[in-house]
Amino acid sequence: MSLTDQLRAIFDAERALRQAESQLLQADHKSLEDLLSQAVAAAKAERDPYEAELRLTRLADLCAQVPGEAMADALLSILDEEQPSVRVQAAEALVDVAYDRYAEVARAIERALARNDDGPAMQELPWVLAEVAEPSAVPLVTRFLNHTNEEIVASAIEALTRLGDPQAVQALKKLVNDPRVVTVEEGDEEFTSTVGELASEAIEVLSE
Repeated sequence: MSLTDQLRAIFDAERALRQAESQLLQADHKSLEDLLSQAVAAAKAERDPYEAELRLTRLADLCAQVPGEAMADALLSILDEEQPSVRVQAAEALVDVAYDRYAEVARAIERALARNDDGPAMQELPWVLAEVAEPSAVPLVTRFLNHTNEEIVASAIEALTRLGDPQAVQALKKLVNDPRVVTVEEGDEEFTSTVGELASEAIEVLSE
């Protein structure tokens, strides 16, 4: 096959993908929710990392196009993956959904907090909320400060700093003596800090 034929094959595949996606999204809403939820569960159980990544990144895009709490829960499930490329795709999809249908995402996050979820998604969600920066973001991110996982708490502290709302100071004061050690990424570098040190730094920034 020539290079021209290979390029044409890519265009044909993209055209077929768009047509198939358009037809799928016209299906009955409940049937579509059930199908995508089951597909997410199956993809997360997939043993082949390449196949799992392929399916989950595509499913993140599809779930984002379907309204409803089941799809918000499915996106959180996809976000709770170890593969960075999958988490990036899911986080971007959640941000897009939150800009249009914030309540769906907020309620899904509240359910995750109520279950005391402890996976990778919980470290990403404060940043999703900070990116959208709705008025209710601060009290919702503040709830992450009560988590038993110190890395999740650290993520919430950094997200609150980014939101820049002084209302978070009172909640952060409860952590200034927290001795738990966390790893913090800054650019390409990593360093360790205590939760208390992060909280104190955040209070200083938010009090300026």
